[in-house]
Amino acid sequence: MATDFLTSYDYYSSRRDMEIISTIVDKLKKILEEDKLQPQPLFLKTSENLILNIARKVVQEKKKTFLIGITGESASGKTVFVDNTIKACVKKKTEGIYTVIRCDDYYKDTSKELKEAGSYEELFKTGFSFDTPDVIDLDLMKHHLIELKQGHQITSPKYDFVTCESHPDGDVKKPAKVILTEGLYVLNEGVRDVMDVKVYVYTPLEVIKDRWYKRAAQRGKSGAAADLQFADVNKTAQQYIRPAYQISDAVINGMVSQEYIQEITDKILYTLSNLD
Repeated sequence: MATDFLTSYDYYSSRRDMEIISTIVDKLKKILEEDKLQPQPLFLKTSENLILNIARKVVQEKKKTFLIGITGESASGKTVFVDNTIKACVKKKTEGIYTVIRCDDYYKDTSKELKEAGSYEELFKTGFSFDTPDVIDLDLMKHHLIELKQGHQITSPKYDFVTCESHPDGDVKKPAKVILTEGLYVLNEGVRDVMDVKVYVYTPLEVIKDRWYKRAAQRGKSGAAADLQFADVNKTAQQYIRPAYQISDAVINGMVSQEYIQEITDKILYTLSNLD
């Protein structure tokens, strides 16, 4: 009798799950169709199975961590997109909802090289590049992501973009329902396999260039030093970053406003939180 009851319960539970998943998929598809009609849509591309995979995870894996990897070229708007999404998603700062891991925090310490060169311009003349995966400790970052997915607290390093110093005792990051990780190389081979959803932020090159130079000035780089680094940024993006466009589950528009991100995110969250 007990076995028959459990079999019957599993059948109806599974059937109910499939009904909820189907409803979520239909509603999310409608949101994406409406998004396509906007002058600046948020979603430029989505993979065929993205919506179904998200719906299944929300319904059938409620207690598991959801790891989202977000990449794009330097100054494409990755960090801004993550920050604006968090503002839209979390009306009240509640612990356990999200944790953010930023690839920029994992730059290796190169303060010695900078001091020996005497300036950024001279450092770049030696052929040194800040825009290849080798200058970031991706192994440590991946280890930290796995630890968070397994429910363990970690301490991320902190990098100083002016002095090029890396401080091992940075910020304490606690496990959460959603882990957002963003940066130049979070979808590189050897790292992307731990991601549940892979997102690429696309922004036109002329906009990237304008944003990049403004940020470079804030980090103490200008003139010839900035020109040398931007040339390297553009060159290395072709090799290390742009290929992620093809393997991403979703391509996001880096030109959308915070207000529109909030609007569409609210619709998605409402759909995912009202499952009955």
